Amino acid sequence: MAIVHFPLKLVARRMVAPTVAHLSFVRDDGLPLDFIPGQFLQVHFPLADGTQARRSYSLATRHERPLAAGDAVEIAVSYVPGGAATALFEGMPLGGTVDGSGPFGRFCLLPQDANRRYLLIGTGTGITPYRAMLPQLAALMASRGLEVVLLQGARTPDELLYGDEFRAFAEAHPGFRYLPCFSRTLPPADSPQAHPDVRHGYVQNALAELAPEPAGDIAYLCGNPHMVDACFEALKSAGLPIPQIRREKYVSNK
Repeated sequence: MAIVHFPLKLVARRMVAPTVAHLSFVRDDGLPLDFIPGQFLQVHFPLADGTQARRSYSLATRHERPLAAGDAVEIAVSYVPGGAATALFEGMPLGGTVDGSGPFGRFCLLPQDANRRYLLIGTGTGITPYRAMLPQLAALMASRGLEVVLLQGARTPDELLYGDEFRAFAEAHPGFRYLPCFSRTLPPADSPQAHPDVRHGYVQNALAELAPEPAGDIAYLCGNPHMVDACFEALKSAGLPIPQIRREKYVSNK
């Protein structure tokens, strides 16, 4: 089946970290762009040499109903010095359009899952699928007492994407535990980010604290390939069967 392309119109832009932009688009052909949390869309654009490039971005939009025509979808874009996609998005005015396709991907919560707990682990913009999953997780926690742990890695507090949203969600949902993990700089002791659940180091080193349980846990890993591989091996060593470890690697492209 041929992939359908459609115009995406930029309707909002804000920075959520020093080098990460949160961009909102609407599908500009009058049709809806609905998706399952965990899926991604692709953006297609020409390079200076005339060849076509494409980039994939997980959809970050939180929605509790199917998206209709005119509803915005959101992505997080890392700005890379000298990057072609960075130049595209930095230079795009509000109302500007780009060629899109999708949604694609299977990094989604499965309706047949009967686990007791989800371990959601992400670094950088790899956290965006979990933002989109929050309404689903709230429903699952309410309907079957599911527990969820979100372990988010960042180098510094300034680079913690959507941290305020995740903390607020954890405060509103007792079954949801949020663990920010900083590999370089911890927040100051008097900062609102200086929470008892803050950890120092890499997320793969904090994983053992969660005591992964083969009989009850399903893990999702998204972000830096080294982190994904390290956590995958740690979870296998803890006894989790491979089908209970779901992965999506983010590779930076210029």
